Amino acid sequence: MKYTSLGKTGMQVSRLVLGTMNFGTRTDEATADKIMDRALDLGINFFDTANVYGHDNPGRTEEIIGRWFAQGGNRRERVVLATKFYQHMHNEVDGPNDKPGVSAYKLYRSLDASLKRLQTDHVELYQMHHIDHNINWDEMFDAYQTVMNQGKVYYAGSSNFGARHLAFADAAAKNRHFTGLVTEQHLYNLLERLPELELLPTARDLGMGVIVWSPLNGGLLAPNALDATSGRRAERAKSLTEAQRQQIRDYEALCKELGETESNVALAWLLHNPAITAPIIGPRTVAQLEDAVRAVDISLDDATMKRLDEIFPGPGGSAPEAYAW
Repeated sequence: MKYTSLGKTGMQVSRLVLGTMNFGTRTDEATADKIMDRALDLGINFFDTANVYGHDNPGRTEEIIGRWFAQGGNRRERVVLATKFYQHMHNEVDGPNDKPGVSAYKLYRSLDASLKRLQTDHVELYQMHHIDHNINWDEMFDAYQTVMNQGKVYYAGSSNFGARHLAFADAAAKNRHFTGLVTEQHLYNLLERLPELELLPTARDLGMGVIVWSPLNGGLLAPNALDATSGRRAERAKSLTEAQRQQIRDYEALCKELGETESNVALAWLLHNPAITAPIIGPRTVAQLEDAVRAVDISLDDATMKRLDEIFPGPGGSAPEAYAW
C-alpha cells in the first residue's frame, strides 16, 4: 500500500479508502468484519462511514464498525476513521431540528451519537455530508473547535460542497487562525469530470485533500457493466444513451489491451491525479477488496491517459481556460 498526507495535515492515510456503506445492507456483519480485518492486513488504514449508513436502519453501519473495534487487537488504533453528519436522524436530534442541514446543535448531538455507536471516544475526520446553503461559518467553526479541544475530533472535512463553499470556508478559517476544512469528499470519475473545472483546482490551491466517492460511477466502470440484468447497475446501464454505451465498449476494449480490469483502471486514473488523496472503494466481499488493491500499483502511461481522454472527454481543463480565451 502507498500513503499520502491528508490534505494540509501531517497525518498519513492510505491511497485507497475503505468505504462501508454496504455494511449491514448488501454485506452482512460477519463478512464486513472479514473485509475490515483484511483491509488492515493490506495496509488500508483509512475507513469512511456516515451516521445515515444502514439504509432502512440508519446507524447500523457505525454499530457494525463499533462492534469490530470492540474485538480489540489494536483495531481502533490502526484506523484513521472518518464519519459524517447532515441528514435527519430521529434518534439523534429532536423536533424541528431533525431535518437535513448543519448547525452546532446538530454537530454536537450527531457526533456524540456516532461515537456511541462506533464505541470510540474520537474520530479523526468529521465531515459535513452536504452543503447547507444557510451555513454560518462562525457557528460551525466554533463547534468544530470545541469538539477538537475536547479531543473528540481531530480534523474537519466537507462532502458535496461547491468550489465557492470551500473558498468561503477557507476565508472564515483564516480569519479565526483556524485550520478549517482539510478535505472535501466529492463525486468524480471518468464519466463525471465536471469537478475538473472548479472543484479540484480550488481544493488543490487551498491545500485540501480530495476524497472521491463513486469512483466507478455506480458500477458502470466495472467489468461487464452493460451485461448486468438486475440491481441498481442494470437500471443505470439501461438509462445510458447509445453514445454512452459505445464509450463503455471502447473503455472495455482498452482495458483488455492493458490486461487490467475496468475497475482498477478507473481507480488508477484517479490516483494519477495529484489533486486526489484517495478514492473510496466499497467492496462487498473480501475478494473484491483484494482485487481493488492492485490499482495502487498500476501506472498509466501518457498514451493511455490520452486514450482515456478521447473515450471520456473532460471539460477541457480548469476554468476559465476550458471555455474562454
